[in-house]
Amino acid sequence: MTQTNLTQSGIPFGPSPIPRNSSVSGAYVHVPFCIHRCGYCDFTVVAGRDDLIGDYLVALEQELKSKLSEPHPVETLFLGGGTPSYLPPADMERLFSLLRNWFPLREGGEFSMECNPDGLTSDRMALMRDAGVNRISLGVQSFEAGHLQTLERTHTAEEVEEVVGRLRDHGFENVSFDLIFGVPHQTLPQWEETLATAVRLAPQHISTYGLTYEKGTSFWTRLQRDQIHPVPEELEREMYEMAMTFLPERGYRQYELSNFAQPGFECRHNQMYWRAEPFFGIGPGAAEFLNGVRQRNHRSVTVWIERLKLNRSPVQEVDELDADLMAREAVMVGLRQTAGIPLAAFEEKYGISVRDLAAESFDQCIEKGWLEEENGHVRLTFEGRFVADSVMAEFF
Repeated sequence: MTQTNLTQSGIPFGPSPIPRNSSVSGAYVHVPFCIHRCGYCDFTVVAGRDDLIGDYLVALEQELKSKLSEPHPVETLFLGGGTPSYLPPADMERLFSLLRNWFPLREGGEFSMECNPDGLTSDRMALMRDAGVNRISLGVQSFEAGHLQTLERTHTAEEVEEVVGRLRDHGFENVSFDLIFGVPHQTLPQWEETLATAVRLAPQHISTYGLTYEKGTSFWTRLQRDQIHPVPEELEREMYEMAMTFLPERGYRQYELSNFAQPGFECRHNQMYWRAEPFFGIGPGAAEFLNGVRQRNHRSVTVWIERLKLNRSPVQEVDELDADLMAREAVMVGLRQTAGIPLAAFEEKYGISVRDLAAESFDQCIEKGWLEEENGHVRLTFEGRFVADSVMAEFF
């Protein structure tokens, strides 16, 4: 693998080498604006900088023009953040206009947009619906007032219920909830009540994530100063296990380590990542994978804007993956899917079997009951999901 850090780069850039009939069928667009940076958030986010929205949209158009040179129809389009729904209606409409032009959605395509419950007004919903957004990923995180306060969320449980009702009124039939477990002082019964409340509101999709303390976040700093205390590891394991039993019993099939869906409502865009397929990444901090090359734009919003103003590359890091590393990364993302990895298709695509990438470790994981082979697939067992990171690391 060849890695290049382009932090100081001033290189000009132009259209990506994408064939006209390319198999690249998905695009991620990052919108960094938010009302507040939550203490656990490690994404590219700016709060209190609405003055940058206009420059952001100009830079976004420049990146799209320079990278694509012509419109590229996609099967899936994902607007993440930040909080894309935070944009004022006029700016949101301008963003949608750019995307319609450069990433037109194919018939039957999936157009996801991350939203927070607070500030999701009816006029924004109408704009989103008119623009073709057909999947809403709602940052709920919790329904318990104390936990919402700990997580520095600015909405209430009542607002979530009201917003879900209005989304339905506006015709959105594919709504996903993000939920966090392992919040300081959270108990197992409280987590169960959070899951039960979510199910009562009947979203089509639920994502559950254990709270993490990433270096560079305020939660990390508070952790180092002994100002915040994670829940015990055993309790966090019990919470994850509860999600893996509670939700499937109520019609939400676990199709990925953190994701549960009613039949037919799995996130098609994220499945593209887990199948190690190529995708575009646009915006500050956005990652992209094309032609065996993975690259990431600069995480600083202002640096990303300035580079594009000067017609310079916004890319900060470039990794050129050789055949071996591409196969290993495909195992890492593929094992996230509960269906696992189709062994014959994998070997045909990468020229090596999954086992041959790490034969001794593969056999040990089978013996320990963490991996299993069934119906031509290899996958994590129920117990293996608790040690997924360790299993995946064996293939590197």
